[in-house]
Amino acid sequence: MKKNIIAMNASIMIGLGSILVAPSAYAESLSDLQQKKESIQEKRSGVESNISDTEKKIDNLQDKQLTAEEQIAAIEAKIAESTKKIDAKNAEITQTKKEIEALKEEIKVLKERIAKRNEVLKERARSFQETGGDVNYLEVLFGSSSFGDLIDRVGAVATIAEADRDILKQHELDKKDLEEKQTAVEKKLASLEVAKAELLEIQKQQKQQKQEKAALVKKLKQQTKKHEDEKMGLEEEKANLAAQETAIKSAINLEQNRLAELEAARKKAAAEARKRAEQAAAQAASQAASQAAESKKQSSSGASAKSNSSSPSPSPSSSSQSSSNVSQVPAVSSGTFTRPSAGYVSSTMGERWNKQHAGIDIAASGTVPVVAAADGVVSRSYFSSTYGNVIFVTHSISGQQWTTVYAHLSSRQASTGSVVAKGQQIGIMGNTGHSYGQHLHFELHKGAWNYSKSNAVNPLNYIPN
Repeated sequence: MKKNIIAMNASIMIGLGSILVAPSAYAESLSDLQQKKESIQEKRSGVESNISDTEKKIDNLQDKQLTAEEQIAAIEAKIAESTKKIDAKNAEITQTKKEIEALKEEIKVLKERIAKRNEVLKERARSFQETGGDVNYLEVLFGSSSFGDLIDRVGAVATIAEADRDILKQHELDKKDLEEKQTAVEKKLASLEVAKAELLEIQKQQKQQKQEKAALVKKLKQQTKKHEDEKMGLEEEKANLAAQETAIKSAINLEQNRLAELEAARKKAAAEARKRAEQAAAQAASQAASQAAESKKQSSSGASAKSNSSSPSPSPSSSSQSSSNVSQVPAVSSGTFTRPSAGYVSSTMGERWNKQHAGIDIAASGTVPVVAAADGVVSRSYFSSTYGNVIFVTHSISGQQWTTVYAHLSSRQASTGSVVAKGQQIGIMGNTGHSYGQHLHFELHKGAWNYSKSNAVNPLNYIPN
């Protein structure tokens, strides 16, 4: 009998011990949540650092772009200045060509003058040939009518000789002047052409510099646009990390509250178990004493009496669970994740339109409810230009963080920070954002959602078909 009592007490204490040990799994889950919170905070800090670095890159690129644009403006001013100089040189060349034309007219006149002088000289030469080139001063002397006439005739001869010498001298001077004018004008024209060519080469180099600077500005703008897009992605990732951090904090608070309730229930169950153990021990001791007394009494009379006791067996109770199948609401499955909506899979995960499709599309017509694929906390519920009406839900399952995304909803029925249960309706399938036709875009991420969607996994491997 004592062995039975000891065995009974041992079994009760083992059950009591299991009650005391049960919360350790939950404590581990709480520790995981704390670690995830710290991890998200670290990621958020890293994203903020990346945003700061990206902003510095954008500022640097914009400074370079401004410098290049200022250099383009300076080059354009130089091009305008060189254009003016080229125009001035063209005007000088035009004027010089006019001078050349005028000089040609002068040369024509000089040639005519020289031709006439040549005729005079030719006539004089013929006269010399006829007279032998000598002047008969006796004829001049005896042919004079008087001494005064003689003097006049001698002076005339001297004048004619002097005139011949002047004609020859002027002839040489005119030829030299003509040659000098031709040389000067030709040099001036050549100099102007050289100066014009130099200006054109300078302008060509300036235009090349302008093209190079314009190409640089274009490249800087492209780089700036790339970093601005990257910054937008980082800011969205930062917002999602902040939302996830808030959701994790909410989950920690909920877990702490649940652990507190569980601890209270555990203490109450332990107290009840101790009370039952004490009552069972007292009852066993009383029964043992009664049996011993009865045995002693019966042994003296030589007859043994047996008393039979019957204990009522508990009748099993059955509970009925009523369920109503709402139209186009999928049944909640027993797996980790349930199907988020009714309909057919219109697009799977993978390459689509030269881009990575990070989830699946489930399409159906009419009013189609969308439910949470698992228990969790809504980390973000908002309208996105691409996702449209979208809900992000953060889950903690067996120490692993998961994130589900429900996009293109026509309406949202769960707000940021709210706790949702598996199969609980959170929205209605729609066609908002970057969408073509009513459908649910559903993503599953093993870990946190990020801009590159590197944690995305194929939902069809986790939800029922």
